[in-house]
Amino acid sequence: MSLEVIGKSVIRKEALDKVTGRAKYTHDYHSIPMLSGKKVISPFGHAKIVNIDTTEALKVPGVRAILAGKQYPLTGEAIRDRPPIAFDKVRYHGETVALVVADSPNQAKRAADLIKVQYELLPVVNSPSQAFEKGAPLVHEHLGEYKKEFDSHPVPDTNIATHIKIRKGKMDKGWSESASVVEASFSFSPSDHVAMETRCATAEILPEGNIIITTSSQAPFMVKRLIADYFGEDIGKIIVHTPLVGGAYGGKAAVQLEILAYLASKAVGGKLVEILNTREEDILTSPCHIGLDAKIKLGADSSGKIKAAEIRFLWDGGAYSDKAIDLTRAGAADCTGPYHIENVWCDSYCMYTNHPYAAPFRGFSHSELSFAIERTLDLLAQKLKLDPLKLRYLNAIKPGNTTPTRVRLNKSNVGNLQKCIERVRDLMKWDQGPIEEINERISKVKGIACSWKTSTIDPNAPSGVILTFNRDGSINLLSGVIEIGTGTKTVLAQILAERLKMDVDKIYVRMEVDTQTTPEHWKTVASRGTFMGGRALLKAADDVIRQLKDIAATVLRAPREDLEVANSRVFLRDDPKIGLPFKDICYGYQYPNGNSIGGQIIGMGNYILRHLTHLDPETGAGKPGPEWTVAAYGVEIEFDKRDFTYRLLKACTVVDIGRVLNEKAALGQVMGAMSMGLAFAGRETFYFDEQGRVMNPQLRTYRPLRYGENPEYLVEFVETPQIDGPYGARGVGEHGLMGMPAALGNALSTAAGVSLHNLPLIPELIWKAKEAQK
Repeated sequence: MSLEVIGKSVIRKEALDKVTGRAKYTHDYHSIPMLSGKKVISPFGHAKIVNIDTTEALKVPGVRAILAGKQYPLTGEAIRDRPPIAFDKVRYHGETVALVVADSPNQAKRAADLIKVQYELLPVVNSPSQAFEKGAPLVHEHLGEYKKEFDSHPVPDTNIATHIKIRKGKMDKGWSESASVVEASFSFSPSDHVAMETRCATAEILPEGNIIITTSSQAPFMVKRLIADYFGEDIGKIIVHTPLVGGAYGGKAAVQLEILAYLASKAVGGKLVEILNTREEDILTSPCHIGLDAKIKLGADSSGKIKAAEIRFLWDGGAYSDKAIDLTRAGAADCTGPYHIENVWCDSYCMYTNHPYAAPFRGFSHSELSFAIERTLDLLAQKLKLDPLKLRYLNAIKPGNTTPTRVRLNKSNVGNLQKCIERVRDLMKWDQGPIEEINERISKVKGIACSWKTSTIDPNAPSGVILTFNRDGSINLLSGVIEIGTGTKTVLAQILAERLKMDVDKIYVRMEVDTQTTPEHWKTVASRGTFMGGRALLKAADDVIRQLKDIAATVLRAPREDLEVANSRVFLRDDPKIGLPFKDICYGYQYPNGNSIGGQIIGMGNYILRHLTHLDPETGAGKPGPEWTVAAYGVEIEFDKRDFTYRLLKACTVVDIGRVLNEKAALGQVMGAMSMGLAFAGRETFYFDEQGRVMNPQLRTYRPLRYGENPEYLVEFVETPQIDGPYGARGVGEHGLMGMPAALGNALSTAAGVSLHNLPLIPELIWKAKEAQK
């Protein structure tokens, strides 16, 4: 198939606004008057609220209301376990205990600083392993009483929010066929998303009852739905606006500030209220990147074929389950990594702790599980005395194999992992050896890893697109996909331009989403924007083509099947000179005598993923997603054997993308994800004290990768088209990240001569591991 627009590096539709500073984000939309909300947050990880004194705060000029000491309906997506404002006790450092609404931000802060809260400290649960222990302090004493979704499985009188089981094959058979067995444990703490734009939300309740919310969210339609569910509001009266979003990475999929803004507005008679996180609040109070304690046991025969995998994941869901239950399920569904293993036993637990609660993070639990699986694979390779790249190539998942949830794969839905591994081998010059000694102190070392991911989203998650014509024949494209920096809406314009064979510059994409007028897209998460939005768009494009041909067939006195659409014209396929431009028919056609037919052409399309199922609660069997995108990775470092410091030299990712839709956009997505993965692997983490307090909640002490610290990025794509994807494409927004922690961990373990089992991979960790080895 010859393609004109697909595969080209089209400049993003919003690029000029962003580089000139004209782009507007939630906090840029100011109205006068607009009140400000300021949170009072808990300084402890776990404590009973004894008393809240607001006397002095109420005396501050400009204070309109203080929300504290009142029990509001419980919130939470999977389990209704989270009070919007803590009532009886606090469960994490940073939890909101009071909310001040005042005329200005300064007045709100002055009043918030005067609120006195008396606490009685409670025992802290500081890790998921501690939470799992018998007799551990309970984070939620009334777990069995909460309202929950049917596929959440909390265990009352424990800290287990849910337990997902994978039972595939026969474990006894797998172990009996295994000549070599390795076991290892891994652990890392929660961390942050560090999006450039901190979270922000405004709310206003109009006299007729309409609730207007503007928010920096990945999920405005979920905001609309949940506020209606939580507070008994009419869903049609809730209108959510989302402009451009300044980065999200999963952290803005959770619904939090929107609820506070709604409650604040309600407390002041419906007036417009804004709540804007400072950077410290964004790190402390809003949902974070999940932590994990994992135990992995793998068995292989003498040739290196993996015969059995026994896995236990204890996910650090934090104080409230919210999205952590979905993360737990996703981790279970793809628990083995991209390998063919016939006998699998996995227990994936979502644990309550006294840490900030978890939101999705780019990769949705897959970079985390991949670190544990891929590090164990290197240990297995050592035991087998087998090249770690060869071990992965030998066990790579293929068409005809089944996933841990027993889905049989084919060429379309899994692609070609072995080809990805081959390209990494060449790009990393792996055959030259993993170690190059530079001198007595410095060596260059390489590590590799693989990953895969399916998208465990709601089986009935929708996506819709509306197309409207302008009188000059150009088209307006409306989709509920949020532009969070992925360039998805530009890719949608390319898909439309390709389908209609028209100039992509004649397609105008609305960036802002308004839930009252924009067709719904479930959430902009899970690399589903291009796939689902693209499928809906193709359906809308076909609707437009049908309408154009209907009018043109009447005017040209020719059957529809003889007509072709291209270059903003409808014409006879066998005689292209006979035809009509879009501008003459897109608002109907007027004959010379004034008679008119048709009207403005409006196209629509929608899409729901097909054949998805819930997982069986006892075996895990089921189809959680439409495809399993595979990738291979490599990292090369320069390691100092004296002080255990290292420098990133090269990072490599090869993804089976199905088909490249926008080359430079795809490269940018993968490179940006690789940078995040290396930062998560090498430096980003929360440090907790004994009271569960986050000790590094500022960018001075919480350090993402800085400009200039990045390695050389090597990115390539394998193209095995996904038959049901738009033009064969798979989503790729997350996949550059997922193998980076494991590849870096494998490189450093080789370099230091000690197996590293924790993140972040800082010199102190390597030193401690070396000391423990003595």
